Amino acid sequence: MKTRITEMFGIDYPIICGAMMWLCKPKLCAAVSNAGGMGNLTAGNYENEEQFREAIRETKKLTDRPFMVNVTILPSVHITAEHHKMYLRVCAEEKVAGLEISGTPLEKAAGKDYIEMLKKAGVKLFHKVGSVRHAVHAEKTGYDGIYAAGIEEGGHPLNDDVTTMVLTPRIVEAVKIPVVTVGGVANGRTMAAALALGAEAVMMATRFVATKECEVHDNIKQELVRRQENETTLICKSIGLQGRAIKNKVVEDVLAVEARGGGLGELIPLIAGKRVKEAWETGNVDLAPMMMGQSVGLVKDIPTCKELIQRMAAEAKEEIERVRKIF
Repeated sequence: MKTRITEMFGIDYPIICGAMMWLCKPKLCAAVSNAGGMGNLTAGNYENEEQFREAIRETKKLTDRPFMVNVTILPSVHITAEHHKMYLRVCAEEKVAGLEISGTPLEKAAGKDYIEMLKKAGVKLFHKVGSVRHAVHAEKTGYDGIYAAGIEEGGHPLNDDVTTMVLTPRIVEAVKIPVVTVGGVANGRTMAAALALGAEAVMMATRFVATKECEVHDNIKQELVRRQENETTLICKSIGLQGRAIKNKVVEDVLAVEARGGGLGELIPLIAGKRVKEAWETGNVDLAPMMMGQSVGLVKDIPTCKELIQRMAAEAKEEIERVRKIF
């Protein structure tokens, strides 16, 4: 497969792993890259420079293929503005292939000097956006590509609440740099749809949780196979941290707090990152909000990353050929 994204990074398939706290670590990152896609190392998993730099170097030992690093710039109890600047500096020093910025724009959070530093190091910059206006701004600022994140996605979809089917072509029409579709993609059929909308790659997170290489309790993987597309909901919009999570007991509690006007102080004990980490490790599906997208309804099995990516490519080709015959 050949798009501007595959050409930019020298990867075989236009499939990128999305950022996931506690899960996007060297093993999964390298597995996706070794399978011909592009893995993701999530910076927020590491609380100091030594840990973060070591994670990058460990990933490079596991794969000689390029991978993406995510830096999410949102309010956090443990990750500060100084952490963000440290992540950016280390990415430049270690010359990672690509950097995905989610949340506050890089130039606002750290300054244009950091953009220049990363570009001099050869790091390709992508900004995750949920609107045309933010995509246009990112292109003007000097980013190399756009993640167009529809409301279907898990994690923290942007507040414009636009679906992937509309957002991807709108952004493709508005910018000249390549666009990656985020949200609602989990198989070859949905990848073919994204490419037809003008995207030059897809980003998936939920689907990669249900792979053999993802370091999460098997109960969680089996839960994803069992769940349907209507079993997620949006939480934390009232505090400016909108997220999409699978419906469970703690999500019900979060929604109840929001419904009666409760604030951040009441919500933090329910949504704390360490609570999520414990859920991933123990397999307790009711312990914490599990940030998953509506694409969970498309998860049917637990393959290896290689099996998943190759199957998606074959399915996408088959779907494109099927549509071509219609005309």
